[in-house]
Amino acid sequence: MTDPDDIVSRFLAGQDTDGDAPARPAPVHPRCGFVALVGAPNAGKSTLLNALVGTKVSIVSPKVQTTRSRVLGIGMVADSQILYVDTPGIFTPKKRLERAMVAAAWQGATDADQVAVLFDASQRRIDDDTRGIVDRLKDAGRQAVLVLNKIDLIKRERLLALASEFAAFGIFTETFMVSALTGDGLDTLLSWFASSVPEGPWLYPPDQLSDMPERLLAAEITREKLFLQLHQEVPYATTVETESWEEFENGSVRIAQVIYVQRDSQKAIILGKGGSRIKSISTAARVEMQDFLGRPVHLVLFVKVRENWAEERDQYEAWGLDFNA
Repeated sequence: MTDPDDIVSRFLAGQDTDGDAPARPAPVHPRCGFVALVGAPNAGKSTLLNALVGTKVSIVSPKVQTTRSRVLGIGMVADSQILYVDTPGIFTPKKRLERAMVAAAWQGATDADQVAVLFDASQRRIDDDTRGIVDRLKDAGRQAVLVLNKIDLIKRERLLALASEFAAFGIFTETFMVSALTGDGLDTLLSWFASSVPEGPWLYPPDQLSDMPERLLAAEITREKLFLQLHQEVPYATTVETESWEEFENGSVRIAQVIYVQRDSQKAIILGKGGSRIKSISTAARVEMQDFLGRPVHLVLFVKVRENWAEERDQYEAWGLDFNA
């Protein structure tokens, strides 16, 4: 049986899933390094990561705290392999899951060769969460680069004023002004990352785009649709598990997933009247899964109540989070 992880890697790389593409020759002077993307919730980290890698490897929604765990996106620029670490938004945590998310974000920053602090420039003022990030980096003696995102939503005069305010913190070696959504400024940012990572061998094949297990990526796609279609607190009370993955000789795949919620009332909201909402979520998720797999997908979703899923250790292990953070 063909390994589904291998199929996904080759499909995303634009290769024929029935054969291997010619190997890219190893560079004479390769570069490779980690770049952590940190920032307050909803700064646009996941959107930027997808833009830098050139394809979708991290889920995106307008709601804060969508990203729950570290996501690695692998980008290639000339002879440089840049390993972007998309981290959960950094804020003041209260619950166990929130503490684990913030701990994962700081671990990503600690381990990285470069730290890029993202700020949503459309906010116009520096928020307390971002100030807390800067203070902690300063206390650790860590320098960073500043990425002012969403510049298409702010006037030039205010943008320059913001850059000046951040410069006063004294930890930023470079400042970049970009729009992850439109692509403005990304070429300059990419070139800088490519030249700043240290010399060294590539850690991944040049055609690999992420290290996320393919089943987890499928679950994340469904979770994204929950965030996009549901409102208020319901998406935050859900988690998605890929329960089974069955491949058929005709190339199609049957994926069964369970959406866990914490209360019966949340289950009713997700199902919708006559099952209308769960059908809409399933259709949107299935279409995206077919796009990245390149083959027909039969998606089956179940909704179950599990009151304390956010307090279960195995959930944290699946996401690569520290249960005791």
